[in-house]
Amino acid sequence: MLDPDSGLSLTIARIVQRLKGSSLHSQLERQARVSLHNPEIKLESLKEDIRDFLKTSGWEKKLQNAVYSELNVFPSPCHPAAPPEHMKEPLAYMRKAQRPVNEQKELLNKWNEMGTDEPDLSLFRPVYAPKDFLEVLMNLRNPNYENGEQPSFRNHLGLIQVPLKVKDIPELKEDFSELGLNIGQLGIDDSAQVPPEFFENEHVRVGQKVLAEQDSAAAQQYVRQGCPTALRADLWALILNISNQPEDILYYEQLKSNVIQHDLLVDSLIYKDVKLTASNDDYYFVFEDYLYQVLLCFSRDTSVLEHFSYSSATPPKSYIRGKLGMEEYAVFYPPNGVIPFHGFSMYVAPLCFLYHEPSKLYQIFREMYVRFFFRLHSISSHPSGIVSLCLLFETLLQTHLPQLFYHLREIGAQPLRISFKWMVRAFSGYLATDQLLLLWDRILGYNSLEILAVLAAAVFAFRAVNLMEVTSLAAAEAVLADLSTLKVMPLLQIFLFATVT
Repeated sequence: MLDPDSGLSLTIARIVQRLKGSSLHSQLERQARVSLHNPEIKLESLKEDIRDFLKTSGWEKKLQNAVYSELNVFPSPCHPAAPPEHMKEPLAYMRKAQRPVNEQKELLNKWNEMGTDEPDLSLFRPVYAPKDFLEVLMNLRNPNYENGEQPSFRNHLGLIQVPLKVKDIPELKEDFSELGLNIGQLGIDDSAQVPPEFFENEHVRVGQKVLAEQDSAAAQQYVRQGCPTALRADLWALILNISNQPEDILYYEQLKSNVIQHDLLVDSLIYKDVKLTASNDDYYFVFEDYLYQVLLCFSRDTSVLEHFSYSSATPPKSYIRGKLGMEEYAVFYPPNGVIPFHGFSMYVAPLCFLYHEPSKLYQIFREMYVRFFFRLHSISSHPSGIVSLCLLFETLLQTHLPQLFYHLREIGAQPLRISFKWMVRAFSGYLATDQLLLLWDRILGYNSLEILAVLAAAVFAFRAVNLMEVTSLAAAEAVLADLSTLKVMPLLQIFLFATVT
């Protein structure tokens, strides 16, 4: 058993170590030195006086927000004796050129018009697509339970055949209690309890107060009922602890300089993905240049490698000078350790509606990725990992819509083959943007991706009558081809709180 004290000590040590390298740490040191010139600071009570000064001047709140932000990244203490690979993933079976100067100038000149002159992409294709990834997940097995023979798992007839613990409707109701039918929500057009206009006005007032107090924990609780459009950008930045300081802007400019100076093979994968997805999307095609800027900088950002300390994945390596297998010549490639797949750019596209300053847009996306999105394309047993989300989706359907589930299975239209692409892209490109942002509000509010699986099941429930009439996978896909008219919050509320359990 994990000693709670040792686990907590380890978590604290990790957070302290991460904060020591941050700009906040240097700012706090600077303010502490400044406070020494304050006549109210006495030598005999130096420690307490400096602490009081930092509290009254607002720095304590900034430190609290930073610590709270780190706790969202490291929510569970790990056993101090656990080897690194176990800290990344506890289940063993889940672990198994320099550009010429003239080209640099040319790229710099067209930085804000990158969509007009992309390289020849005819020989490039995405490394993999969601359907390829699903095939990998379908073949996962726990060797301790051959043929899914764990007692609690024998009756699972879905595509995912690993016996992970997922929540049932009562547990989900408890976790997402703020989505209850009697609680005001942004994204609900009518309510028997509170007129929507009254709720929205009061919700805006409370949101303004949360922003004025600059409290990350309060902001995270607040967005569980949705963000007013005018406040969403600032609330998300507060939750993610993004302040866009001069040093952050400088860091972004350094990444931009690296893009301009160095041509990478992964650049063509990024160009290809944007062209195949966002550029053809009615909502997002106008942000094509922003997507190139953010994703090209992201590929060079070595700070992204830090997330592999709590990700089950391992960054890919290359070997320089032909020294294959010699670790002293190993380098991570791409520099951020992330190889984009088909649809990767859709993690960025919705954020372009909220942030128009490139460096802040970049920081928000990077933080969203290292907190949430990486879990959607890596194999792990984490409750927000894509394997657990798939199993949760199939379990909800099989348990609460058994007739529909068995019908689709019998005609060769396993529901997960349809819903997988929605979940792996966090529904980006499938929902209308206003509905997608309401969904992502709740991801941030609950610090969890489980709501994606719940929504996927809710969509099937909503279209159940039509789906019961189809006789093929193609027909089922046609029924669910267009989600752009769906309202997210009513679907979630009805499925969670009006479903008979």
